[in-house]
Amino acid sequence: MVEAVQKTLILLLLIGLGLALRSKIKNKTEINGVKEIILSIALPSTVFIALMGIKISASLLIYPVLVIAFNFFIFLSAPYFLPIFGIEKDSSAGRTLTMLLPSLAPGLSSFPFINEFLGDESLALAAMGDVGNKFFALNFLYFVAMKMYLKNNKAEEVEDKGKVKSLLLSLVKEPINIIMLLAIIFLSVGINMKSLPTAISELFNRASSLMTPLVLIYIGLAVQFKEGKIKLVSSILLFRAGITILFSVLIINIFNINTPNLILLAVVVPLSSCSFWPFAHISAINIKEEDKNYAKERKTFDMNLAVLILAFSLPLSTILVMGILASGQFFAHTSTLLITGLIFTGLGLAPHMLKKSKTYLKLSKVSS
Repeated sequence: MVEAVQKTLILLLLIGLGLALRSKIKNKTEINGVKEIILSIALPSTVFIALMGIKISASLLIYPVLVIAFNFFIFLSAPYFLPIFGIEKDSSAGRTLTMLLPSLAPGLSSFPFINEFLGDESLALAAMGDVGNKFFALNFLYFVAMKMYLKNNKAEEVEDKGKVKSLLLSLVKEPINIIMLLAIIFLSVGINMKSLPTAISELFNRASSLMTPLVLIYIGLAVQFKEGKIKLVSSILLFRAGITILFSVLIINIFNINTPNLILLAVVVPLSSCSFWPFAHISAINIKEEDKNYAKERKTFDMNLAVLILAFSLPLSTILVMGILASGQFFAHTSTLLITGLIFTGLGLAPHMLKKSKTYLKLSKVSS
């Protein structure tokens, strides 16, 4: 437990270092440069090392399937829980949240901590699961965004073929996907980490060692708390965390998972922050509508809300994932997870239930 506390303290100090560097690194391009190093060098190297240490089998396909199941769980339930927060599902805010909430960005918000606390094997399984999430966010959510745009602008027609090809191409070209494919090919022909030339294996080891420090420094540099619908966003994200944990409990019970590392993995991967990919789809449509001088109320998505969701999602997910993993096996029990899930769900709903109660009491007094 003492080791976990020390490790968590070091991770928090690295985030603090990122916050301290904000006065030196203000340029958005420079901050994005740090992110690019993480996603193109450090993370692929870490995933490659992790994958090269596992045995390839058809059973690995269950991980992307389970992550896609989570994606669809949030996507399909959003129209039912958003009205609780006073958001109509067919409004710009409703469409924006339906796009962002089901997506995951584990590369920045959970992979570094899985690697630190659970080890290489768990990271490899998490990386396999993320394949399903990327397919969902890149392809399925693109079609959803186009459908929302067409419904909101009935006179418009959009050619999808070129865009779909470019999205699939970007999926294939992503460094982490190239590295994962390479690792799977190597494993299938009997090549492992020890079989590689020393210079190559050492290159991957050195690049991998950059990941955790860079990710935490990036979080400190990039996190922005902009004014806006802060209470609404924080409530929705807490509610999302609550029902996510409850979904994990369901999966753990259905598949009778009893290994502590696998239980924790089933919890922290879905708790990852919202992904940038659906935000990219939203941005593309927003640019299209701005070119046509659409009024704010006519736009398909709410860009300000989307930025706010991304800004709050990353630090919240980081805190939750770090807290769960740093607690050792405390959260490796379904009873603990069930209580935690209900608490977060309640925390998300409480402000809006309280607001409705006050409104009801005022109306009752007026009518009486």
